[in-house]
Amino acid sequence: MTTVSLCMIVKNEQDTLGRCLESVRGIADEIVVVDTGSTDGTKEIAARYTKNVHDFQWVDDFSAARNFAFSKAGMDCILWLDADDILLPEDRERFLKLKEELSPDVDAVMMKYNAGFDAKGNVTFSYYRERLVRRERHFHWREPVHEYIAVGGNIIQSEICVTHAKPAERQGARNLRIYEALLEKGRKLSPRGQYYYARELKEHERYGDAAREFALFLDSGLGWTEDNIAACGELADCFEQLGNEREELAALTRSFQYDTPRAEILCQLGYYFKKRGKLRLAAYWFEAALRSGKPRDTWGFVRHECYGYIPSLECAVCYDGLGDYAKAELYNELAASFRPDSPAVAYNRDYFARRKE
Repeated sequence: MTTVSLCMIVKNEQDTLGRCLESVRGIADEIVVVDTGSTDGTKEIAARYTKNVHDFQWVDDFSAARNFAFSKAGMDCILWLDADDILLPEDRERFLKLKEELSPDVDAVMMKYNAGFDAKGNVTFSYYRERLVRRERHFHWREPVHEYIAVGGNIIQSEICVTHAKPAERQGARNLRIYEALLEKGRKLSPRGQYYYARELKEHERYGDAAREFALFLDSGLGWTEDNIAACGELADCFEQLGNEREELAALTRSFQYDTPRAEILCQLGYYFKKRGKLRLAAYWFEAALRSGKPRDTWGFVRHECYGYIPSLECAVCYDGLGDYAKAELYNELAASFRPDSPAVAYNRDYFARRKE
């Protein structure tokens, strides 16, 4: 059976760390917790689960801290989690099975990261991460912010999911500060770094600066396909905020050059035309989103509701506005098939019923 070291970096995580470690109890053969400067009870909680608690002086570099944690691992493979991640019971069972069956020639395992949820707990946003790696391959973390492991060799994709179990909250300025400090020192960002720097700028509502960085990233031609597509959607959002309609539309259609159209972009196109009262064009793009299947064998971001519920509901709105009430009802029921408990679907049903009175 494959043995596993769980390696974590933490800071002021007393509210979530215990929950995370309880969720992986019995999975990890070794737990390594690296603290980067906690001032709460984080280290005391970690000590209840492992003797391998280490201090690391924070240097504004997540990869440096994670590589230090990896250096303390001693098992066959290394698993990494953040303190606000958990494994649900079904994923614990899958992980235990993986430990029994994992071939020694597997270098890395990609696992789905469920990071967004609706009010009922249904997954709305997910992507794959390089979650388990063979220790003897000495893979290293890269990038000071939005870090990743530079894996290679025999990489497999697993159905095991890691669940982000922390309520959504606004990101602070830490990541943006790190990026701008690097730039002030004359450091050139990698293509990935530039993409995430642009996202941080957008998150902080610096839309002009973000648009410039997204455009530079795309123009470089060096980005990963999935980041290129996502950047087009982000760039379009920036131009919408800046009131630049022509460039907003151009950014969305630019995404088509990288791969088959993604439903996320097609829904953005639908909203673009709906906002301008062009309901037939809007319906066309929402219907295109419904026809587009989820991309396979991709590790990029997936907003699941864009592949079913959202375009169905929006088609109902568009066709109602066009006076095609029968079609509007059909699409509303299609939306119900994706989210039976949707308040919007229920409202539309009442509305259609009143129209027939």
